[in-house]
Amino acid sequence: QLQLVESGGGLEQPGGSLRLSCAASGFTSDYYHIGWFRQAPGKEREGVSCISSDSSGGSTNYADSVKGRFTISRDNAKNTVYLQMNSLKPEDIANYYCAAYYGIFRRCVLTPNQYKYWGQGTQVTVSS
Repeated sequence: QLQLVESGGGLEQPGGSLRLSCAASGFTSDYYHIGWFRQAPGKEREGVSCISSDSSGGSTNYADSVKGRFTISRDNAKNTVYLQMNSLKPEDIANYYCAAYYGIFRRCVLTPNQYKYWGQGTQVTVSS
C-alpha cells in the first residue's frame, strides 16, 4: 500500500532553516514523481517543489516564491524526499504536504490535482 509520511516541521525564526522529510513506502522513485505542497489558513493549496521520477531523469521544479531558498532532494536508499528550506519568511507559514503520482518520461508538475497520493502534512511556523 502506497503511503507518505511527512516530518520535520516546527517553529523557526525568520531567516532560519528547516528540513522537511517525506518517507515513502509501497512504491519506488523509479516511476513516481514526488511533490511538496503547502496550504495556509484561508488559502488554496499551492505547489512548492517537485522531483521527477528516476525514469524521467529526476529533474526538479520550484515555485517562483521559493526559488533560491528551497531545495528538493531524494535519498533512494531511504526512499525519502527532502525539502531543505532556507531563509524562511513569515509568508512560508503553512501546513506542508508531500504527494506522489505515477509518471515516466515526463517532468513533474506543481498542479495539486495531478497528484494521487498524499501525506497528512506537517506544520511550519515562522515567527520571532
